Amino acid sequence: MALTLQTFSAVKDANAALMAAGTRYLGGGTLVVRAANEGDVSVSSLVRVTEPSLSAITASGGEVRLGASVTMAAIARDPDLAQLAPAARAVGGPAIRNMATVGGNLFAPAPYGDFTVALLALDAIIVTEDSEVPIQTFLAGRDTSRAIVTGVTFVLPRAESFRFLKVSRVKPKGVSVLSIATHLQRTADGTVTSVRIALGCMADRPMRARAAEKALLGCKLTAEEIAPTLAVAAEGTSPITDPIASAWYRTQVLPVHLGRLLLG
Repeated sequence: MALTLQTFSAVKDANAALMAAGTRYLGGGTLVVRAANEGDVSVSSLVRVTEPSLSAITASGGEVRLGASVTMAAIARDPDLAQLAPAARAVGGPAIRNMATVGGNLFAPAPYGDFTVALLALDAIIVTEDSEVPIQTFLAGRDTSRAIVTGVTFVLPRAESFRFLKVSRVKPKGVSVLSIATHLQRTADGTVTSVRIALGCMADRPMRARAAEKALLGCKLTAEEIAPTLAVAAEGTSPITDPIASAWYRTQVLPVHLGRLLLG
C-alpha cells in the first residue's frame, strides 16, 4: 500500500488531518517510516508540519523549551544544554540523531526512548496546541493520544544535580539494556532532600522508581547509605524481555548500575 504525505504550515490544520483513520504524524521518521518499510499496513497517510516554532530551542531564566521537532543532534551540540547532551547522544548513531526528534522520542517504545527517561527525571511538561500536562500523565495516556506534541518545557538542572546513564551491550551495540536518569537536590552536607529517579526498559515506557526515591530521601551518597535504595530499585517495575536482554537480567543489573550512577 502506498503512503501519502500531507504537509501543513500550522499545527491546528495537521491536528485536524490526524483525525482520519490510518493517519500518523511524521516527525523525524525514525519510527513510523521504519515500521512502514517493515510492512506495517495500518498507516496509509503521513502528516507533517513545517511550523518553525517546532524546531526552536529557547532557554531563559533557567527554563528550557524544546520544540517537538528539535533533533537529538541539535540538543547534543547546544552549549546551553550540556547537561542533557549525554542523554541526547544515547539515541542511536549520528545519522539517527540527525533525524530523531524530541516528540518522536516521547512515543518510542522500549527499548528505545532514552531521552524521554531524562525528561521524566526532570519532571518535564508536555505541550500540545491546547494543553500542558506533566510528562508522567502524558506517558500514561500516550497510546491513545492524537494531539500533536508541540514541545516540552523543564527547568534546566544544575550540572551536579542531574545524572544519566545508558547501559548497552558491546554486541549488538546501541540498543538499551536499560537507562537511568536521576535528579537530586542535596544540602551542604550532602543529604538528599529531593529526588527523582527515572528508568528506561524497566516497563514498556519510561517510569519512575518510586520505592528507590523514597528510600534515598534523607541519605547521603555513600555505599552504606544507598544500600536500602538499591535493594528496592526494581520494586514496582515490569521490565521488558527482548533479544537484547531478559526481564530477569534487567532486574539483576539495575541495582548495580543505579549504584554506580549515584556514587558518581
